[in-house]
Amino acid sequence: MEENQQKHFVLVHGAGLGAWSWYKLQPLLEAAGHRVTTIDLAAAGINPKSLDELRTFSDYTKPLFKVMKSIPQDEKVVLVGHSLGGMSLAFAMEKYPEKISVAVFVAAAMPDTVHRPSYVGEQLPAQDYLDTKFAAFGRPEDHLQSMLFGPKFISSKLCQLSPPEDIALVNSLARPSSSFGEDLSKRRPFSKEKFGSVKRAFIITGQDKTFPTDFQRWEIKNNPVAIQKEIEDADHMAMISKPSTLCQYLLEIAK
Repeated sequence: MEENQQKHFVLVHGAGLGAWSWYKLQPLLEAAGHRVTTIDLAAAGINPKSLDELRTFSDYTKPLFKVMKSIPQDEKVVLVGHSLGGMSLAFAMEKYPEKISVAVFVAAAMPDTVHRPSYVGEQLPAQDYLDTKFAAFGRPEDHLQSMLFGPKFISSKLCQLSPPEDIALVNSLARPSSSFGEDLSKRRPFSKEKFGSVKRAFIITGQDKTFPTDFQRWEIKNNPVAIQKEIEDADHMAMISKPSTLCQYLLEIAK
């Protein structure tokens, strides 16, 4: 495969965010000659669904499944997931392994093939979510909990190294989200044959106060990857605080 061959990047956002969170990265990848697809997962970004309409993590990830289904059988994409978007990547890897050349986890939840999907999230160190609002949603029997990041959490933990105008953007566009922990705790582990067959890369964010760097390193130790890189001076929102470095690393991984 020629190094300058056009690649197709599919970018999957994290909890509470949307396709808009890639607004700095997308034009950089396109300027390098590549195709980029950004999506809004269900009840995220400008997706019209409300959180109350969702029951499971699969419901939340359906827009990604739709994109993957539309990819021709002879084409492979570079699938990139940020934060909780890593779990959406895992679901797509299980469903469409033959359509992914590499899955890139950017400060993301990365499950394994041994434990239930909820296991990784359960290892995340307890932290002070400050003014983040938590609330029950959906049917009581589903035990669903939503979270909406508050301004203090956004400015001091999620985007503490990002420009003030970007912090204002995140504040104005963030929507309630859910990790669907109850649903993930009832699912079987991802398979070695499908999920496990896809090449994986991980990009660590060195100044992350949401997914601490030690946790990210633990994830890689728990489920080793083919390629590991680190942006030492990035907060959790690397696509906003360090878009050029993230772009460079993605291009290197895609090659």
